[in-house]
Formats: sequence, structure tokens, C-alpha cells
Amino acid sequence: MTQDAVERARAIKLIIFDVDGIMTDGTLFLGDDGQEYKGFNSLDGHGLKMLKSTGVELGIITGRQSQLVIHRARNLGITHLHQGAHDKLMVYRQLLGDLDLKPEQTAYMGDDVVDLPVMRRAGLAIAVPAAPDLVKAHSHFITKREGGRGAVREACEFIMRAQGTFDAQMALYLS
Repeated sequence: MTQDAVERARAIKLIIFDVDGIMTDGTLFLGDDGQEYKGFNSLDGHGLKMLKSTGVELGIITGRQSQLVIHRARNLGITHLHQGAHDKLMVYRQLLGDLDLKPEQTAYMGDDVVDLPVMRRAGLAIAVPAAPDLVKAHSHFITKREGGRGAVREACEFIMRAQGTFDAQMALYLS
């Protein structure tokens, strides 16, 4: 991580995530009945809850639609959920307006070229190791862990450390 990424992370008030390849490993399980299944990481989920408790807002912008994502977002307290977003940049701009935020106050975590329009405008662009080289080239921070395998937790902890809230969160478990 660079000092530039740390400085960018200090300003974050909202972090937005793609789902497939970020909150999951990108594998889509489809049943004969057309039902879609995804696997989410519990460590990621707790990282999201801790980050939210520090005052950072959480959001999801994804091109796919899934009842599973609605349930996951509800369980994690993510109220800014936008599914079926074929123009992620339009949704991002609307979210900025709704929350009265500037781009530099936002982070976006994505793993593919469809995420680049938002990543290139967000104050902190985060990618995973499996992302294409072009996506990584436009990222300020690349996690060591893969999507669905702790990458979201790593991003949450990175922001908490930069904002000086990580130790207080850990103290809750060390007392």
C-alpha cells in the first residue's frame, strides 16, 4: 500500500462494492430450476459491520439481480443497494447526489472492466489480485486476498487503519 492510498482512505465516508468477484469468488452456481447460488465470506461480513459501526456508509452496485444479494445486504445493514445496474456510473452519480458526497469521499471495490467508470472517479479505487491488468492499473489499492476470500475484510481494515478506528474496533474483542 502506498502513502497516497492511505491518504485517500482517510477521506472515505462511503465504500461501494461490486458483488461477483468481490463479495464472492465470482463463481455462479445455477440449479436446474434456474435458482442462483453464491457463497459469501463471514469474515468479510464482520469486516463490513465493523466498518459501518465507525460511521462509513456501505453500498452495493451490481449488474446482476439476485434475491441472495438482497438478503446479504439486509443482514449486513447495507441500505444503498442497486442491482441490475447496467450503467454503474449513473447509479454512482445519483448516490453521490443523494448522500451529498464528493467523489473523493467515496471508495469503490471492483474486479472487472465494467467497474472502471466508477473506479476512475472514486477517491479510492480498490481491486483484487484476479482483476484484469487494466483494472489493477487504475486501482489505488490491490488486496492480497481474493474476492470472496477475505478481500472485502482487508479493504475494510485498510480504511479503518487509515482513519484511526481499527484499534478501537479490536479493543471491543480484547477487553
